[in-house]
Amino acid sequence: MAQMLHGMIFAAAGLEVGDMLFDLATFIVLMILVGKFAWGPVTKMMAKRQDKITGDLDYADKAKSDADKLLAQRQSELQNTQAEAVSIVNTAKANGQKQSKAIVEAAHKDAADLKTKAAAEIAQSKQDALNGARDQVADLSITIASKIIGKELKAEDQQTLIDDYIKGLGD
Repeated sequence: MAQMLHGMIFAAAGLEVGDMLFDLATFIVLMILVGKFAWGPVTKMMAKRQDKITGDLDYADKAKSDADKLLAQRQSELQNTQAEAVSIVNTAKANGQKQSKAIVEAAHKDAADLKTKAAAEIAQSKQDALNGARDQVADLSITIASKIIGKELKAEDQQTLIDDYIKGLGD
């Protein structure tokens, strides 16, 4: 009866035991053939693909690391360049201020020298004018005195009188 029940179940499902055994044998043979001929190349292809993806990821990581290093280097160079530019500007400002100060000091010195020279020239001109006036006064006074007194005075006496007179004018 159990056998009959099995037969009815299989018959009701439209399945024959012989067909099932044939299908099972065909499936097993097909799996063996796929395992022998297709599975190896497919796994090799998958392994190659995995290696390529891993290599690409490693290359991308290395490229990113190199780019980060290059970025840090460029930023450092930029900071150094900016610091150097600031240093150059500060040095130029300091040199400009030194030159400006030197020019002003030279101008003040030149002005003081010109003032001193002008004062010396004025003093010399005054002295020359006094000497010239003294000589003229001396000559004139000798002439006048000669006419008044009727005789000639000694030049030394006359010179003493003139010097006293000029000293009185200078004061």
